[in-house]
Amino acid sequence: MDLGITNKFALVTGSTLGIGHAIAEALLAEGARVIINGRNDATVHKAVAQLSQKGEAHGVAADLSTADGAHKLLDAIRSLGAVDILVNNVGYFEVKKFADISDADWLDMFQLNVMSGVRLTRALFPGMLERDWGRVVFIGSDQSAKPNIDMMHYAMTKTAQVSIARSLAELTRGTRVTVNSVLVAPTWSEGVEAFLGEAATTQGKSVAELRADYFRTTGVSSLLQRWARPEEIAAQVVFLCSERASAINGAAQRADGGIVRSLF
Repeated sequence: MDLGITNKFALVTGSTLGIGHAIAEALLAEGARVIINGRNDATVHKAVAQLSQKGEAHGVAADLSTADGAHKLLDAIRSLGAVDILVNNVGYFEVKKFADISDADWLDMFQLNVMSGVRLTRALFPGMLERDWGRVVFIGSDQSAKPNIDMMHYAMTKTAQVSIARSLAELTRGTRVTVNSVLVAPTWSEGVEAFLGEAATTQGKSVAELRADYFRTTGVSSLLQRWARPEEIAAQVVFLCSERASAINGAAQRADGGIVRSLF
């Protein structure tokens, strides 16, 4: 199936590793031109070198946890052309009990996971409306739809992304611009592997044991009963970015492996 996005210009935040990297790679495979973003030059250059074998890839290093970082990214891409596709993927997670989450923890999580998308969309969305074509996708989580007592601040940001995406979609009425979010399954990435590596050392277990334990405890409701692969998530995201998804707008698409037990 031709997704109809050849030569469309895409920005994928947090795309040097994991889900973001897989999304960038899948967009390139469909003929889109892609801007790779990460926090430091070394990782961005490495990712661009890898992905340039797939198509036209550009790289901009910028820390999107601050307004200055967002402005740096926007200034750098201005000379490259108008952005048609924005994937707000950048973010981080951490496991902390509620009593241990400080004010700074709440604010830091919100700044990167939520405000990065707000700032970039605010800058790029008007151009999409003016050109009468565009795609914005916020990468949410299964945590967008269910409580988590061990990472409340993270779950809060993932719910906020879905709310923002749905509200932005209201501004696209009668245009060929869409705004959606994706509720992502627990996905095996470099960040998850590093986190479980630390936990394994603390608990005296192997990473393999903890990887399997997840679906016997926290992820027991998953129908997939395994960690999703980044490329599986990327397939859903890239479809939403495509011309073929023109009738999908304001949706919170679930790619959660059935972990959220809900009809809707």
